[in-house]
Amino acid sequence: MSETLLDVRNLKKYFKTSRGLLHAVDDISFSLDRNKTLGLVGESGCGKTTTGRAVLRLIEPTSGEILFEGKDICKLSANEMRKQRKDMQIIFQDPFSSLDPKKTINQIISEPISENKIIRDKRKREDRVLELMETVGLAERLINTYPHELDGGRRQRIGIARALAMEPKLIVCDEPVSALDVSIQAQILNLLKELQEKMGLTYIFITHDLSVVNHFSDEIMIMYLGQIVEKAPTEELFTNPIHPYTKALLSAIPIPSLSEKRQRISLKGEITSPINLPDECRFAPRCYECVDHCRSGIPPLVEVNPGHFVACFEHV
Repeated sequence: MSETLLDVRNLKKYFKTSRGLLHAVDDISFSLDRNKTLGLVGESGCGKTTTGRAVLRLIEPTSGEILFEGKDICKLSANEMRKQRKDMQIIFQDPFSSLDPKKTINQIISEPISENKIIRDKRKREDRVLELMETVGLAERLINTYPHELDGGRRQRIGIARALAMEPKLIVCDEPVSALDVSIQAQILNLLKELQEKMGLTYIFITHDLSVVNHFSDEIMIMYLGQIVEKAPTEELFTNPIHPYTKALLSAIPIPSLSEKRQRISLKGEITSPINLPDECRFAPRCYECVDHCRSGIPPLVEVNPGHFVACFEHV
């Protein structure tokens, strides 16, 4: 039986703007079992990155509970949260801007080890850096090089090694392959999968590309304007998509075949502003299945099949 590592309840993150309150993440709940991968998918501005950072308290949630191994980390003090971060790490989207250009690979990877006083001896710390470099596929000869001297794939491997230095249980992968060439993407995804199997890691994998998470995630959660519109096991979501937005996203995945064709669903209309949102389905202005009662309120997230949740008035 799977053990729940992370349980997020009614998470909200609002930002004050000159025009009103921006609902970046609006009352979402989900759980994640240990050693599993949750794919968090949606277009730019849907709130997926904000969700990932709020879960780690890199930004403070407006309200809600974030239970990590049964403990609500939202109630932890700054000092207690600092200790907790050893178990919760992040891999950023851009491997260049997330690395200090003035530091060598050795300094970048050893920094969290040194700051958290995990290994105090300098020589042993360097041995640990070399071990981490080998784990992520970086040659030992690169230990004293700087980020600008390396390609994108190697830079991202540095970011992964830095995250692994703390021996975490949960890693938020914030679009870790979107800035890389396709061939390098496959290498990084395979590396992350190998590390998960070897070290028992749990991932939240954030992306806008459903084809990337198809073979990588155990479960997929689709977000739109700060809310969850569909959540299901990966195979179930791909074979039986229910929400119109999910269907549109799946229709956009390229098929590597000249003979096979997929009917593309084009979404018309503009995305609703996330500021001062109306009390209606947020996808309604762009939805090709929209009817009058879709504008009567916000649809609840309902379980329609075992483990398959949908927020749509027309399908629940």
